[in-house]
Amino acid sequence: MVIIGNTLISEDIFDQEFICNLSACKGACCVEGDSGAPATLEEKERIENELEKIKPYLTSASLTAIQNNSTFEKDEDDEWVTTCLPSGECNFSFRNANGVLSCGIEQSFLEGKSEIRKPISCYLYPIRVSKVGDYTALNYHKWDICSAACALGKQEKVAVYQFLKDPLIERFGKDWYDELCEVAVAFKNMGSSI
Repeated sequence: MVIIGNTLISEDIFDQEFICNLSACKGACCVEGDSGAPATLEEKERIENELEKIKPYLTSASLTAIQNNSTFEKDEDDEWVTTCLPSGECNFSFRNANGVLSCGIEQSFLEGKSEIRKPISCYLYPIRVSKVGDYTALNYHKWDICSAACALGKQEKVAVYQFLKDPLIERFGKDWYDELCEVAVAFKNMGSSI
């Protein structure tokens, strides 16, 4: 583990390589898993406040499900997660013209309609964030549905922390990310033995 400020960082984010390959996985992370996307209470409230701006990007099935149930629910760990359709798709996802699941929250943001991009848990994937005492822990999450992303990252020689530059800066700030890059260089120069 590497420590930067109050964050504990798994060395895997320096030596594992990853680039999302949506043409291969078709956005499987929006449908696979035990529950919807984890969200903080602040993200939940922001998304609910922006819901009218996000709705045009959602499917009719998702709109009906949200109307009949909710946008968020508590999971088995008592954390907020997005609600899902019975088939498993996140209620905020939709299939684009190429059959790839995309995020309606993010599409609304990218088109300048709403202020929130998507839950940081989605934006930071394959890094999972958790609390360990007073520290925030960042761990690489390996998932078989992302094997094509690992292969593409290896081909292009892009480490997880490089692929996730923008969301890491959004979550932890530019100074933190700059220090992370310095640690990554030292990690590489020391032959992965920090």
